[in-house]
Amino acid sequence: MKKQIKIACGAMACLALFGAVGCRNEKDTDTIKLTVWVSEADKTFANSVAEEFKAKNPDKKYQFTIDVQGENDVATRILNDVENAADVFSYANDQLSKLINGDALAKIAGDRLNRLKEANSQSSMDSATIMANGVEGVYGMPYTDNTFFLYYNKSVFTEQDVASIDGILSKCANGKQFAFPMTDGWYTTSFYFGKGLGYEVVYNDNLAETSITCDFDNETGVAVTESMWNYVKDSRMKADANDSKITAGFNDGSIVAAVSGIWNRKAIEESLGTNFAAAKLPTYTFNKGKTGEEQVQLVSFAGYKLMGVNNYSKHKTDAMEFAEFYTNKENQVKHFQDRGFVPTNVEARADNKVQSDVCSKAITEQLKYSKIQKEVPSTLWVPMEGLGSAMVTAAQGGNFDLKAQLKACVDAIEKTTVKE
Repeated sequence: MKKQIKIACGAMACLALFGAVGCRNEKDTDTIKLTVWVSEADKTFANSVAEEFKAKNPDKKYQFTIDVQGENDVATRILNDVENAADVFSYANDQLSKLINGDALAKIAGDRLNRLKEANSQSSMDSATIMANGVEGVYGMPYTDNTFFLYYNKSVFTEQDVASIDGILSKCANGKQFAFPMTDGWYTTSFYFGKGLGYEVVYNDNLAETSITCDFDNETGVAVTESMWNYVKDSRMKADANDSKITAGFNDGSIVAAVSGIWNRKAIEESLGTNFAAAKLPTYTFNKGKTGEEQVQLVSFAGYKLMGVNNYSKHKTDAMEFAEFYTNKENQVKHFQDRGFVPTNVEARADNKVQSDVCSKAITEQLKYSKIQKEVPSTLWVPMEGLGSAMVTAAQGGNFDLKAQLKACVDAIEKTTVKE
């Protein structure tokens, strides 16, 4: 009898053990796992938002994985394996067509869409809106403008000096330079846009590009490129500038003015201290020394950064909740305080601190001279980078065949119509 009782007890213990394991596994299935992709500089901010989101939703068990992914090429990574990509991700709105064509973005609708439209500026919502398969939809939640402007050391320049590139260069002496990323098409297109040049993209119903035309190599475009080439050859311009070179240059004093975006604000402001200043982009000299010489305003791309939700997320509703929380008024204000990102939320943007901010003023002014970053050719970036790199290399002692290089660039951008 005692032996039977022991066996029975052992069996019960085993059942209890298996029951506990079963309960534990069942509990694990209640965990909502969300992967979020943001830029490296935003990783700390995203982690804090995730912790706050969990605290505000104690009835659910969330597990976040915050990973780093550059916003400029997030679409490429996602479309490599869309079903296993991040649940929520930050992206520049010019990638909208590519992401939708790859079925990577969940459409926003209902009360959530109404809240977003009420809270954010019309232009920022337009940046997330696109016609797909004959139906207009919104596929992202905006949280900041995405353009570029001028940073400068106000102990070196007056406001009049920074109105033109020539004025800036006139004050660059003793190895001090003006940095302009001439090897990056996001920036160099501003020279062509300033003279009214551009491109046209034709899409099919699935938002796949069927044809691309570009007029950067017409007679005006040749003159624009010559203006750029003259600046690249000037030793006072740092034409091979990028983010790391710009921030390092302000830090060691070798750079006194630079064209860049809000993401570099913190580092530049720390370097310049009380001499920190910002303004809209300067003008450049077109047809210098020739008939028709004029000052042309640089026209920047004007886009927005959006939070998107993966159409294949296993927890799409929770991902939507988090994306909306990440981009709400309170977090846009925090993002501004943390990194200087100018809010798209109307109430957040009306905040006195935002309105009086030097970079916010510069961005607002620059947006008057901007081109909406929408329906941008997917083929634009690499050829423009190649054109700028050819200039930089030639300025160091090589040869730059302007017309041939420009034609090769445009030929690479353009795409012949595909018959369906």
